[in-house]
Formats: sequence, structure tokens, C-alpha cells
Amino acid sequence: MSLPIIDDIEKSQMKTDLPQINVGDRVRVEAVITEGKKQRIQPFEGTVIEKKHAYSRESITLRKVVDGIGVEKTFSIHAANVSSIKIVKAGKVRRAKLYYLRNRKGERATAVKAKEV
Repeated sequence: MSLPIIDDIEKSQMKTDLPQINVGDRVRVEAVITEGKKQRIQPFEGTVIEKKHAYSRESITLRKVVDGIGVEKTFSIHAANVSSIKIVKAGKVRRAKLYYLRNRKGERATAVKAKEV
């Protein structure tokens, strides 16, 4: 049980221009990376395998396969270092968490049915 004042503070820190992200979607997240004094934007595109809700602490976990090795990265959606989030392809899945993709290899590791629009 959280206090109403804490909820109000967290709601004020949330971004408002985010798309509706669902598990199974193919998403491109552009994060700001600081190296010394320089900053650059690094994109990470992958399938959303997990989504956690908690006001300003909302996060998503993306998975992609690079040279046959699975790479997962968790992003806090409302963090300052996340500059933009774009949905590349909407997915249609029947589970809340797609952990079973970790055991898949090849094309099956990325295969998620696309939603009919």
C-alpha cells in the first residue's frame, strides 16, 4: 500500500508521449549513451518478452538474437536516458511473459504472429 503523495510525485515524473506497448511487439528503443564527455543515441530493437507496471518505474525487457546468441536488455520506460520508443511491428500473443523464446533457436526464436490490422 503506497501513500497518495508518493503516487502523485511518481505520476508527475511519467512521460506522456509513449505508444501503447504490449508483450510480443517488436520495439525499437533509442537510449542515450554517455561515453566520457560525448553522448550518442544507441538503438536497440527486439521483441518485448516482459512488461512490468509500477507508475514511473514501468519497465520492458527486450530480446533479440545477434550472431546466434540471445541478448536481453531491460529498459525503464520513463527514464531520462530513453529518448524514444517506436513500435516496429505489433505482435499477437496469448501469454503475459514470453520466457519460452529463450529456449528457441533460429527463426523460431523471433517468430511472433503479427496482428491483423
